[in-house]
Amino acid sequence: MLNWVNLLNGERERISESQSTPYRNEFDKDYDRIIYSSSFRRLQDKAQVFPLQDNDFTRTRLTHSLEVASLGRSLAWNIGNWLIETKQYHDFSDAKKLASLVEVSCLVHDLGNPPFGHYGEDIIRSWFAEWFSSKAYEEACRKYGDLNEQQKYDFLYFEGNAQAIRILSKLQFLNDQYGANFTYGTLATLMKYPWESNHKKVKEGKKKFGYFYSENELFETIKEKVGIIECRHPATYILEAADDMAYLTADIEDAVKKHVITWDKVYEELRKEFADSYPTEFNRLEQLREKALSNKVSNKDLIDVQNFKVAVQGIMINAVVDTFKSNYEIIMKGEFQGDLLSHSTASALSDKLEKVASTHVFSNKEVLTLELVGDKVLTDLLDLFVSAVVNVGDIAKTKSKNEKLVHLISENFRHIQKISESGEPTVEFKSLPLYNRLLLVTDFISGMTDGYAVNLHRELLGVKLP
Repeated sequence: MLNWVNLLNGERERISESQSTPYRNEFDKDYDRIIYSSSFRRLQDKAQVFPLQDNDFTRTRLTHSLEVASLGRSLAWNIGNWLIETKQYHDFSDAKKLASLVEVSCLVHDLGNPPFGHYGEDIIRSWFAEWFSSKAYEEACRKYGDLNEQQKYDFLYFEGNAQAIRILSKLQFLNDQYGANFTYGTLATLMKYPWESNHKKVKEGKKKFGYFYSENELFETIKEKVGIIECRHPATYILEAADDMAYLTADIEDAVKKHVITWDKVYEELRKEFADSYPTEFNRLEQLREKALSNKVSNKDLIDVQNFKVAVQGIMINAVVDTFKSNYEIIMKGEFQGDLLSHSTASALSDKLEKVASTHVFSNKEVLTLELVGDKVLTDLLDLFVSAVVNVGDIAKTKSKNEKLVHLISENFRHIQKISESGEPTVEFKSLPLYNRLLLVTDFISGMTDGYAVNLHRELLGVKLP
């Protein structure tokens, strides 16, 4: 049985020097640590749905993450207050911890996503599937040693969620090997899939996992400190629900803004199907639509879809909170399967919104074209940089093409690979095993923004001078 004392664990790998207060807990500190970071800022040029946009309206991973954090905080406060009422929490400070934990987890949930969204993950996976069957891989193994099964699966099923754990625990480098040194509670919440890449669930086709081989020891510590084994942290369900609620409505809003969706037609379908289920909300929407007409507002479709978004998110918040309450016992036993939204009274509505996005948004010509651009860009960059790291013994010089390419990889990422188990930067590049060399490339490429990846591709292929 999970318990909240462990689940709200504020410990870190490196002991924090500052003290918590009733007004600023350890999860608030996590928020402060990441909000100023380069990893978080890079989300402003990573696509949510529409890549490489030159307008300031369409959502990026940054604006999406901020919206998810807002929704997650609202859900957590609702649930936290209920946990106080039912004596599961001792006092207000526990509810505050839950709200802070969910908010910061939502804020960083997409931190490990590569350029070009989830399609970028597919590109990386496909590239390694082909490379692992090549002679180049066989030669690399002869030079630097074979990969074990988990190491190989880390790349075959490359996962942005696992990369986020890696960023927070290592790559967002400050002064030592602990990265941003996030709390165990936050890291556990971020692990939507708390098992390794070669777990039977991955092999059975689920393909999602929570951490790389490089973070095995960290996961064992998290498992002990927080009390999760192969079950989700209860706050993970809240994070997931907030993410679903955000993208189900926001992707449609962005598509209306870009004139990909004819909103009146889609709205009428939704009204006919759901007005009887949610009469108060749809009556209010009808009043707002009439008001927009009488006021002759500009861009009426956009105003209407934004009002719809607010109404639907209200419906979903109530439904998700009720589902968490009614399933609380099995959630705390680690036996709840699936997600809160699909088990809620708003499941039919969320399914319909997903179908709208699938029909009108994800199949849009602009989205598909830019995803194909991303395929070319990431494939070529992987060709170049993996070839470089497996064909360079030492990087003291920058004479050959491969040496020059390795030096283009972020100095921060190269420095992290120098750090020994004792925390000293004493490991030489020539001593790196194959797994670490490949991690160096995926750390670099997955950390790129969409724009940086495209520009670097142009420069390296001679299409654009630096």
